[in-house]
Amino acid sequence: MKTLFLFTFYLLFSLGISAQTVEPYKNPDLPISDRVEDLLSRMTLEEKIGQMDQLNITLINTTGEQRDVELVKSKAREYILNHHIGSFLNGEAVPAQQWYEFTKALQKIAVEESRLGIPIIYGIDHMHGASYLAGATIFPHNINLAATFDVQHSINNGHITALESADLGHHWIFAPVLDLGRNPKWPRLYETYGESYHVASEMGSAYVKALQNNPDISPYKVAATGKHFLGYSDPRSGWDRTPVDLSGQSIHELHAPAFQAAIDAGMKTIMVNSSEINGIPVHASKEILTNLLRGHMGFDGVIVTDWDDIGKLVNYHYTAKDYTQATEMALNAGIDMSMTPTSLAFSESVMELVKSERISESRIDESVRRILTLKFELGLFEHPYPRNDRFERIGSNANKAKARAAAEESIVLLKNENAVLPLVKSPEKILLVGRSANSKRNLSGGWTVGWQGAEEERYPKDMHTIYTALKAEFDQSTITLMPENTSTKDLQSAAREHDLIIAAIGEEPYTEFVGNLTTLELPADQQSLITTVAASGKPVIGIFVGGRPLIVSDVLDEMDGYLWAGLPGFEGAESIANILSGDVNPSGKLPFSYPIYPSHFVPYNHKPSDVYFFDPEEANSITQGEKNVWQWPFGFGLSYTEFEYSDFTLSANTLSVDETITASITVTNTGERAGKESVIWYLHDQVGTVTRPVKEVKHMKKIFLEPGESSIVQFTIEPDKDLGFPDENRRYRLEPGKYTVMVNNEKVDFELLQNQTP
Repeated sequence: MKTLFLFTFYLLFSLGISAQTVEPYKNPDLPISDRVEDLLSRMTLEEKIGQMDQLNITLINTTGEQRDVELVKSKAREYILNHHIGSFLNGEAVPAQQWYEFTKALQKIAVEESRLGIPIIYGIDHMHGASYLAGATIFPHNINLAATFDVQHSINNGHITALESADLGHHWIFAPVLDLGRNPKWPRLYETYGESYHVASEMGSAYVKALQNNPDISPYKVAATGKHFLGYSDPRSGWDRTPVDLSGQSIHELHAPAFQAAIDAGMKTIMVNSSEINGIPVHASKEILTNLLRGHMGFDGVIVTDWDDIGKLVNYHYTAKDYTQATEMALNAGIDMSMTPTSLAFSESVMELVKSERISESRIDESVRRILTLKFELGLFEHPYPRNDRFERIGSNANKAKARAAAEESIVLLKNENAVLPLVKSPEKILLVGRSANSKRNLSGGWTVGWQGAEEERYPKDMHTIYTALKAEFDQSTITLMPENTSTKDLQSAAREHDLIIAAIGEEPYTEFVGNLTTLELPADQQSLITTVAASGKPVIGIFVGGRPLIVSDVLDEMDGYLWAGLPGFEGAESIANILSGDVNPSGKLPFSYPIYPSHFVPYNHKPSDVYFFDPEEANSITQGEKNVWQWPFGFGLSYTEFEYSDFTLSANTLSVDETITASITVTNTGERAGKESVIWYLHDQVGTVTRPVKEVKHMKKIFLEPGESSIVQFTIEPDKDLGFPDENRRYRLEPGKYTVMVNNEKVDFELLQNQTP
């Protein structure tokens, strides 16, 4: 009996001691806010500062190169245990098992060897699929997804990116890019969803929801990152990281909405614009990061810098005399975490600032509280380690099929003279020329395998080039591939001997400033190539592969067909071949205005006064003179069938602020092929106290119709959502007056009535 008593006492005593020693922050049953405050109260200043510092993989791998995903534990221990670093980032495409071993070893040091066991959060540039993972499903870039005008493809991109990377310990995905692609010279245009803030809002928020709310990655969760807040994409020069001048009206009306939509969708983190707006570097702008982003837009997540952008306040913008002053400016502006990323300069400067009382510890607590909240929300304390038992999902046939569908619907047919396409009857002899004819890397662009793309041999062995895809699709044809350095004489001779010439033109991969260019014109050697083969008199089909719309005005007449393929990803070559053969009916439409001149371009939603020289006969048109501005307008794209729009009606011609009206139109496939059509609805405010655009996208719906089939497509207009706009001071305006709703070439007017005072 005495023995039983002693055993029972010992058991109860042990349980009591155990219960007392389980720190609240380790208790998953407590609210996250309680866990955060408990952990924060236990942290030293040094531990707090370390959570705010993000370092690059090159500091902890074997060679100091991005593509090296092999951990040196002694290096990792130095940064984690002695400097309390809470985040690392990047790498390049290596097999899943290698990533698993790397992140598991890294996390074990943080969780099992550090004093408080705070997990690492690992950030990575998976920009269009898990693009830094060998064997992953690679979707088209965002500009292509926008060309589909179907948010389902953005949903699939987000879902599959999380599905293929969450198990590897990739908790923090540095996507989506929510910058507005209004300047075609900007080298990062392909990362955007184009020039419509409505399209960017719809695509971006859909991606965020799919990435962050993915039940198939349980027990893990991942965070999306909206970038680059804000206005980064519209520099005066067109070059990356150069000054931006934007009015308050442009900031609030055009550049903020996509970020707001993603914030409303629950986006957890935001990365900052590397440039300056109106003379103030954004990394030092309290007005943008605190007053606008947090105060007005309600963002309460983590704000992270871009690459070494605190340091650039010293040696690029020249607004700080040294790194410590730059750090003070960034913290006061609202930065939470510094992507430092290759030194301890940030941690050292923050410590100096706190000790000298230039920054309070309570300010540090604000940022660390947000970072810890993010880590708890992602479940890192309960599930810190990666797993390697579901790798069969990576690059599965089902995932690739979704990427291929996105690619097929993103390719835009811009010219089809005499119905040269589709090639219903396979030509006996096809000549294939151009720099993208036999290139895998060109199809995927930057941010794929490596930062600037990678060497051809690093791409999947089973990935098609345009050449191999054509050989598979047109197996009854003889396809001749001509090297890029072929002489003009030999090209002329070969062209005469073939029935059809396909010129796969475009760009090599690039990202960021590496892609800066001095002219939007198609390079002279590629223009010469088209002119040379066209001289044969044989049909010529041009296929543009690249991240922006290079001008083809001087050679357009020499091409019978022209496809803008953009950057369609790993499934892009097959998609191009399927469109050429007619197995797929093209349905992509331009998400940007395709310029006709290298020195002048305006977006689709320009102000009437942007187009000054106009045909007098068009003086009363809200789109006066546009035919002289673009090669092809926003929303343009041909099909192998014809769609007729008819019976455009409104449910009412007037409405008050608290009412809605419904616009309806019948769309009929009058051709002989089944096809998809993106029905794009626009609105125009006829008179505004702030000058209003000629039109703006407000709704889009993609439909599929068999030959002869019709569908009634509707758009319900809600005044608060669709007719109002912010002014330069962020005040919302909803003005009574006449409006126009437009779809295809149809338009109808209606009136918003003045509110009646009781």
